[in-house]
Amino acid sequence: MSECHAPPADYFRSDAKRCRPESLSLYGTTDTFGKEEKMLLRTALIQTDIRWGDKKTNRDVAERRLRALEQTDLAILPEMFATGFMTGADAAAEPMEGETVGWMRRMARETGVAVAGSVIVREEGAGRMCNRFVLAEADGSLAWYDKRHLFSFGGEDRYYAAGRERRVIVCRGVRLLPQICYDLRFPVWSRNRNDYDAIVYVASWPASRMAAWDLLLPARAVENQAYVLGVNRVGTDPTAVYAGHTAAFDFLGNRLGGLPDGEEGIVRVTIDTERLAAFRDRFRAWADADGFEMHL
Repeated sequence: MSECHAPPADYFRSDAKRCRPESLSLYGTTDTFGKEEKMLLRTALIQTDIRWGDKKTNRDVAERRLRALEQTDLAILPEMFATGFMTGADAAAEPMEGETVGWMRRMARETGVAVAGSVIVREEGAGRMCNRFVLAEADGSLAWYDKRHLFSFGGEDRYYAAGRERRVIVCRGVRLLPQICYDLRFPVWSRNRNDYDAIVYVASWPASRMAAWDLLLPARAVENQAYVLGVNRVGTDPTAVYAGHTAAFDFLGNRLGGLPDGEEGIVRVTIDTERLAAFRDRFRAWADADGFEMHL
């Protein structure tokens, strides 16, 4: 098989109400955005250096950051935060029941903060690994998304299975569309069909192509009338230098926060669904959007 398997059914707790995945049609629409209860999601976008292949050190550094957070609902780590971006990484792959996802669940439980980031996952019987966005909640529940667009320029497509399901994750009442790095270049995949409030991009985006990252994040916010959170890393690995540029944008494309070039740090942003819904109901560009179908 070339696809990653989902974890066993009982591994995702079906009784969890705080954070759940919703597999929603890319094409479905609703009549309005504005008929929902006000929700505020306080986020922390953690920009950090990643030591190549050193899971323990990387988790320890992230743990110190997480334990220092206050008044936070969701903390977001970069792509492959435990290892750095790896292609031929069989030895680094873990099952969903492995150490890194287990660490995410423990951090969420002990801090009360939902923890998200991407992990190299290989399930038993799967032919290839997955680059999987995982969100762990304080009650032990998990939600995930497998990266759809694999970075062929760097050989990711030779080792990983592409995700085939667009997922929206509801975290503490706020609807999030998880995306991973190269997904940012493909706007059809992130098209908002009235089913999410914010896009979350986790990335290992190199400094050599930083202009594209800086341009496309606010573009996705404007075209989808949604918040956009982009979490990148800093430092170096054997193939690239990373400058960070972790940033957040509101639904107008206004920059809500960012970090200096190349520095570790945290961007704090609150997603306000009431403010978002009011804008969408007043300026209904989404209602004039073209319909389309996608064939995977």
